Amino acid sequence: MIFVMVSKSICPIAPLKSYMVYMPAVLVAAGIAVLSLVEKEHAPEMPMGDKWSHCVAYCVLGICLMGALLVNGHKRWSWWLLTVVGCTAYGLLMEALQRFCTLTRSGEMADLLADFLGVLIGMIVVFIFKIAASRHPDISK
Repeated sequence: MIFVMVSKSICPIAPLKSYMVYMPAVLVAAGIAVLSLVEKEHAPEMPMGDKWSHCVAYCVLGICLMGALLVNGHKRWSWWLLTVVGCTAYGLLMEALQRFCTLTRSGEMADLLADFLGVLIGMIVVFIFKIAASRHPDISK
């Protein structure tokens, strides 16, 4: 009992309903980091092309993160905006790391644009599902 009280006062995530709902977003972000920072000769060949791969990866990241926030009751528009800005900033970080920390990769603004568009598409998908769930109460249970 004392451990729970101490951990809630130390860890800012602990008071949330469940921090485990963020695990898919963390795993997707880790996967993006690995695929972004591995040298080209060791990177898997992307069948749909580089820009589409960026778009799909960041779409999935946005969906996972916004879904976790909604499950934890963060429903205000500011969380939607924070998700878009945060995921895009993560994309900018990955592009900067590619540019300055790898030998065979280069950061591109077109990749960052694909990341941003992917996050926006993810937010639209979550919004559509949120509206559908609110119109059909049986789905949201």
